[in-house]
Amino acid sequence: MAKDPHAMRGGETLPSREEILDFIRGEPGQVGKREIARAFGIKGGGRIALKRLIKELEDDGVLSRSGKALHKAGGLPPVVLADITGRDRDGDLMATPVEWDEKSRGAPPGIALRLPRKPKPGLPVPGVGDRVLLRVEEAGEGGAAYSGRLIKLVDRSRAQIIGVFRALPGGGGSIAPVDKRQLGKEIPIPVGDEHGAADGDLVSVSLAKRGRFDLTLGKVVERLGSLKSEKAISLVAIHMHSIRMEFPPQALAEAARAAPATLGGGREDWRALPLVTIDPADAKDHDDAVHAAPDEDPSNEGGFVVTVAIADVAAYVTPGSALDREAQERGNSTYFPDRVVPMLPERISNDLCSLRPLEARPALAVRMVIDREGVKRRHTFHRILMKSAAKLSYQQAQAAIDGRPDDTTGPILEPVLKPLWEAYFCARKARGERGPLELDLPERKILLKPDGTVDRVVVPERLDAHRLIEEFMILANVAAAETLEEKRTPLIYRVHDEPSLEKLRGLGEVLASVGIKMTAKGALRAAFFNTILARVGGTPHEPLINEVILRTQAQAEYANENYGHFGLNLRRYAHFTSPIRRYADLIVHRALIRALRLGDDGLPDGTIPELAEIAAKISAAERRSMAAERETVDRLIAHHLADRIGATFEGRITGVTRSGLFVRLSETGADGFIPASTLGADYYRFDEAAHALVGDRTGETHRLGDPATVRLVEAAPLAGALRFELLSEGATTTPRARRGLSGRNAGRTGRRDGENRGGGFPKGPPAGKSKGPSPGKRKNGR
Repeated sequence: MAKDPHAMRGGETLPSREEILDFIRGEPGQVGKREIARAFGIKGGGRIALKRLIKELEDDGVLSRSGKALHKAGGLPPVVLADITGRDRDGDLMATPVEWDEKSRGAPPGIALRLPRKPKPGLPVPGVGDRVLLRVEEAGEGGAAYSGRLIKLVDRSRAQIIGVFRALPGGGGSIAPVDKRQLGKEIPIPVGDEHGAADGDLVSVSLAKRGRFDLTLGKVVERLGSLKSEKAISLVAIHMHSIRMEFPPQALAEAARAAPATLGGGREDWRALPLVTIDPADAKDHDDAVHAAPDEDPSNEGGFVVTVAIADVAAYVTPGSALDREAQERGNSTYFPDRVVPMLPERISNDLCSLRPLEARPALAVRMVIDREGVKRRHTFHRILMKSAAKLSYQQAQAAIDGRPDDTTGPILEPVLKPLWEAYFCARKARGERGPLELDLPERKILLKPDGTVDRVVVPERLDAHRLIEEFMILANVAAAETLEEKRTPLIYRVHDEPSLEKLRGLGEVLASVGIKMTAKGALRAAFFNTILARVGGTPHEPLINEVILRTQAQAEYANENYGHFGLNLRRYAHFTSPIRRYADLIVHRALIRALRLGDDGLPDGTIPELAEIAAKISAAERRSMAAERETVDRLIAHHLADRIGATFEGRITGVTRSGLFVRLSETGADGFIPASTLGADYYRFDEAAHALVGDRTGETHRLGDPATVRLVEAAPLAGALRFELLSEGATTTPRARRGLSGRNAGRTGRRDGENRGGGFPKGPPAGKSKGPSPGKRKNGR
């Protein structure tokens, strides 16, 4: 008799597939393997069989996973960021998810909002056009597919559009929208509806149809600032994404009243330890300091004691205070080339919490003992008062190690810097053994002139000094997560899920098209992708595979449930090292203070049930900041290139859609669009699996990762959009190869000679374009 693959020891059997699906559908909260095992009384070895059954349901396309949370395939996770789009026939608000791939999943499901009949006084009431964070569950028969309970009103819809006011001599004027999707659609502003706006002002506008012909006219409802100076170009993204610039008076008053921390309350005196800060040369705040010394324990010969000290923000920002509420709303600091919108007021971020040289500052420190192979043996956390011995830039520290010390680094070269580098070389061995994902993602930095315009775009050299700080920060983050798990204290994890099966299949198709067979044995690890990258290194396929592997990855986020960090290949990970600029780190600091009894300002009982919602909020805030930072860079570079219309540039194809090609310029990193209608006198088919546009008659192929020579034909600086003309020819495929490229995912697009004539700018970038970490200070932002 054949053995039941789902049978467990002792004659017990697992619940059926239908029972598991019914349970997931019926539970209002997050459901993972642990919740299923608890509900059906599965213990011990039965959990292995349950894991196998869940994997089968995922492979069969019945279940999908968001981190540890399981939900019906094609459905929504328990917590969703959504836009309120209208009302149903009963007058109830309806919403749709913000993140939904219509191309592969069809129309987004509707979510009916469940609001209390009598809202509590002072709480915001959402309306049409607002963006909200919802806890959702499947609805019954009929009506919307989901019902949702409001967690947070993320963004209030203030107006239909944001644009730049262009004044007319006799009064009135027009609005030039800054959204790429509304380019060229100037809106008239009648005389009297200017609301005091001057020419060049960034304004918020309400729209209405007026007159006999229902002409759309605008009315200025808010003047947001002047764009006469390009120094103010970041204002566009700040207001487009509703990023808070001004701090409430109560928060500023709390910051002004804060007094420097002292040795009281059990704080240890570490002011004699020569910790140093190593940061970008233009850094305004310094929230981490490092030190290393050889371990004197004879049983750890060749090992080191590494100390990482982090600014003790929790000493100044207490739970429930005005500063705390504002920091949670902001979620993180947002970094633009011309300014920083901080999470905390400057009195806290640039003064009391900044680890300035030779000034006493409170810190939360972790002392880690590593062996000669870089493996951490043990660690301890301490609440301390420290004094930084020196403030160094990456380039300054590296120059000292390379034999070029200056007046600051010379005296500390032997006692401080050389032991740090020796400890890093040990830690580097452990990193190599761990095998994190090694994608080649050069970071470009925009250098501005005094007037705020772009001077040049550079790719800073990646130094050992950068890698040293990054590796020590990762070690400290792991130590924080380990300690809190050991003490059974709730926390917010930094998590990164493994790629979905759907994206892995897509990667497999691309690899097959270049003659590489994708074979993954056992559990998927980051090293699997590193092997592929090493195999294509130095070949013409390297840019294509590097780009596709990047797009295969999930996006890192915050969660109160741990499902590991795939990219770093770590089982547990939390953000601990930047509480000045990330709210998640402040939560982890408070959790450590609570767990280790380091003070009475730790994580309060009332915050623990809210951790899931806080994690969802700050994940959304992080994505908002990333989008605003990226769009500002696009606008600045579009301004920079606007006077070079007709110039020729070298670049590479970074996106392929039915409507055309996205190309990134090698010189500046600027992204622009080539409409499919301008590619040539041929019909082009979009082959989704191959990431290519393929000519029917000529076989000319334009593929993701291909080099491209382009001419700039149009620039829209306020929208951050560029349009190119392709000058180089694509590769030519044989009829057989063409049949392989143009399979079930192929679709016809435009041609140059007039049929299906597209043009202008696309409505948005290709999927996956925004997955990188946010610009700015990135020591451990994965």
